[in-house]
Amino acid sequence: MSLTHPAYGRLRAVAPTASVLLANNPSQMTLQGTNTWILRAPGRSDCVVIDPGPQDPEHTAALVRETGGEIALALVTHHHFDHTGGIDGLVAETGTPVRAMHPAHLRGSALPLADGEVIDAAGLRLTVLATPGHTTDSVSFVTDDAVFTGDTVLGSGTTVLESRDGALGDYLASMDKLAAVAPGRRLLPAHGPDHPDAEPVIAYYIQHRRERLAQVRAALAELGADAGTMEIVAKVYADVDRSLWPAAASSVQAQLAYLRAAEN
Repeated sequence: MSLTHPAYGRLRAVAPTASVLLANNPSQMTLQGTNTWILRAPGRSDCVVIDPGPQDPEHTAALVRETGGEIALALVTHHHFDHTGGIDGLVAETGTPVRAMHPAHLRGSALPLADGEVIDAAGLRLTVLATPGHTTDSVSFVTDDAVFTGDTVLGSGTTVLESRDGALGDYLASMDKLAAVAPGRRLLPAHGPDHPDAEPVIAYYIQHRRERLAQVRAALAELGADAGTMEIVAKVYADVDRSLWPAAASSVQAQLAYLRAAEN
C-alpha cells in the first residue's frame, strides 16, 4: 500500500526521483513536521538530500537508513533550526558535504549557494533560486519536474515573512521567480503536503499576499497611519488563533515597511 501524507519516519515516494522523509516535529509553525527530501536518479545508489531536518536522532537514523549513508550532497533551504539542526548528526554518520546560502551551515565545502547556480550531483541537476522573504538566506531548488520551495511556499497555509524592511518586496520578487518556473512542475515544500502542480499553489500565494497587503492598508486607513503592529494584527488576523499572532506580527511589520516606503 502506498503511503500518504503524513507518514512519520517512513520514506514516501512522490515523484520519479524524489521521496520524502517526514520528521516527527509537528507544531503550529512546522505544520505536520519538516519534510526532508531525498532525490535519487534512476539506476543510482547515491542521492541528494534537501533539508536534513531537526536535531532528532530518530530522524537522522531514518535518513541514514533510507539512503544507505550514500549522500553525495546535502542542501539547505534556509537557516531555521528545524531544517538545520540535524546537519552535524548526519555529517557525523555519513560524511556528506553540506551546502547552504548561510555560511554557518557549510560542511565540507567553502562555497555558499548562489542564485542561478546549477548543481550536478548523484546524476541529478538542480538549479538554485534565491527566494528571500521568509528569511534572507531562503533558497529554492528546481529540477526538471519539481520545485523544492522550502518555507517560501508551504503545502498548506501561508508562510511568515521576516519583519525587516524590504522583506515583502523581496518575497514578491521571489514569488515571481517561482511562478516563472512553476508550469509543469510539482510543488515539494518543506512543510505540509506536496502538490502535483506548483502553478496554482504559487498563484494562490501571490493572490493571498496581495489581499493581506490590501487588508493592512485598509486597517491603516481606519486606525490611523501611526497604528501599531499589534493593533493591525488584531484587526487583520482577528479570525486567526491568537497563539499565531506573534508570527503574524512579523509579516505585518514587513507589510507596513513596504507600504510606508512606497509613500516616501
